[in-house]
Amino acid sequence: MLVIVAPGQGSQTPGFLTPWLEVPTFANRIEWLSAVAGLDLKHYGTDADADAIRDTAIAQPLLVAAGLVAALELFPQPADAFSTVAAVAGHSVGEITAAAGARVITAEQAMVFVRERGRAMAEAASATPTGMTAVLGGDADDVLQVLEKHGLTPANVNGAGQVVAAGTVEQLDALKNDPPEGARLRPLAVAGAFHTRHMAPAVSTLRSYSTAISTHDPRTRLLSNRDGHVVHDGREVLNRIVEQVSNPVRWDLCQATMADLGVTGVLEMPPAGTLTGLARRALPGVETFALKTPDQLDDARAFVERHGSPSPMTASPTWRLAVAPMKGTFSAASLPAGTQLNAGDIIGTVATLRDSVEVTATHGGTVLEWLVEDGDPVAPGQPLVRLHPEAVAS
Repeated sequence: MLVIVAPGQGSQTPGFLTPWLEVPTFANRIEWLSAVAGLDLKHYGTDADADAIRDTAIAQPLLVAAGLVAALELFPQPADAFSTVAAVAGHSVGEITAAAGARVITAEQAMVFVRERGRAMAEAASATPTGMTAVLGGDADDVLQVLEKHGLTPANVNGAGQVVAAGTVEQLDALKNDPPEGARLRPLAVAGAFHTRHMAPAVSTLRSYSTAISTHDPRTRLLSNRDGHVVHDGREVLNRIVEQVSNPVRWDLCQATMADLGVTGVLEMPPAGTLTGLARRALPGVETFALKTPDQLDDARAFVERHGSPSPMTASPTWRLAVAPMKGTFSAASLPAGTQLNAGDIIGTVATLRDSVEVTATHGGTVLEWLVEDGDPVAPGQPLVRLHPEAVAS
């Protein structure tokens, strides 16, 4: 089972696009997305130095464009991806890459949205000098206690012994002078305390923009940074991406869902290496592939063929699916075939020993067929019921 992941800000390095731009189709598509974003992405991916691409307003569009265009090189016929990719996920801004890859939004919508995301977050970051530092190792509980002591937010909980602390420069300096026992600190090449309260002004801006973006339901399982759940409603995907700007990234929970799915292979889009490194530590026995340069494409396609399995999602226009957001036991509401549902009606719950999540008929419709029974164990993204998407009077 194959998962494709897209990295977040801080993974960019000077010149990482240089070998890719030798591929004519890649170069042409980057030129088009540069026009959409209003940025010279070729320049920033080749000649610009580390300080230039550290700028949030530059780094974010650059990362999303690189991931999307590399995916088109890997899958020249995009529809082929959905017969092999079981799930997609993105870390922070990589969620926009994943959303576009799953056809929630178009590449052009993604570029406009990420451009405005980068600008809004850069503006929010300019209000107060802030930053982020990776805390590597140490006891997990001790790390969180030390961060709380210094007023820092665990903005990224990445698993495998890595937490990213975010806050003001003064708070990060205090952490440097008083680190958790047994932990190493590594400042990140980002320009602000992302995924914290410092980004609240950006959330307000992006929330208003998002209402103008049309969405479609994902064509494959899409794992959310909020809680690792599979989200199968396009509008909810976009809403979560907006809210995530000021909330912690729970990549550890995304990886837990990958384990629940039984993933066997994780392939990372360029600039690759960060997320596959985390996967090697958090998902022992899972094969990884970091796609860094175009001369790896043949090997990457072989990796896809080796691990690929079809997604349970479909683009059929005649019915919709309600799917399980997580692994657990499904308790179904009493809704026989023919029952008409309004948008938001509850169809059941998925429960574990620690949590219970309601599953709703996001778009409403008529129950056509139950695909599971009450009390069945379900996997993340497993289809539960087919709904005919006719409008239902309220």
